[in-house]
Amino acid sequence: MYELFNVKDKVVVITGGTGVLGASMVEYLALHGAKVVVLARNKEKGDKLIDKVRSNGGEAIFLVTDVNNKEILEQNKKEIIEKYKSIDILINGAGGNMPGATIGPDKTIFDLNIDDFKTVVDLNLIGTVLPSMVFGASMTEQKKGSIINISSEAALRPLTRVVGYAAAKAAVTNFTKFLATELATKFGEGIRVNAIAPGFFITEQNRALLTNSDGSFTDRGNTIIAHTPFGRFGEPEELLGALHWLASDASKFVTGTLTIVDGGFDAFCI
Repeated sequence: MYELFNVKDKVVVITGGTGVLGASMVEYLALHGAKVVVLARNKEKGDKLIDKVRSNGGEAIFLVTDVNNKEILEQNKKEIIEKYKSIDILINGAGGNMPGATIGPDKTIFDLNIDDFKTVVDLNLIGTVLPSMVFGASMTEQKKGSIINISSEAALRPLTRVVGYAAAKAAVTNFTKFLATELATKFGEGIRVNAIAPGFFITEQNRALLTNSDGSFTDRGNTIIAHTPFGRFGEPEELLGALHWLASDASKFVTGTLTIVDGGFDAFCI
């Protein structure tokens, strides 16, 4: 019987796979039989994650990368192809923010550090474009593959403070739609490109913005909860259903889309 959601033995490459959300994706896909390649900068965190996956019976390897360096990505691809022969799914999960690319309550747009802004845009946008070019090329050779970009709620609605991150993620969403058309029309319908826009999940990146040291919510955290119909932050595993759908043949006729997973934040009515 044909199983729409089967990802067993699929070779999954995930950038930024050692973060809170990325690690959850790695563990989940490995649990469902995928062969997962984790690409990130921190080898210690990567090795620890791989050990955890293997202890639970999954298959995964870790490779140090730099999503803004095409030569390193090409070397990563060479090693992956040598080991697994193909790349079936790419999850562009690398991203992040930095203080200089944000505008605090006591600052204005004129205080923005443009160098930090560029760094954040490079990490989130170029760090999606380059892996898509490198690993997507392998998909064109086999005429099949699924690219899943991780966008953000910040790409959909202007949010205070995170100006650099939001601009980059909005561009990622736009790039997703462009790439979906580019690859399907020139290389066939077997290659799909979609994006997931997580709402508000507690990660190492935003923890200090949303919670106090005692675990209570900051003013910003409380405001977000007040505008989320579900009345809470998301849990990492709540992204996995959408991820599984987009990674598998269950979404075989789906490309160029943005799936929002946010507890209703984007739909909140005042």
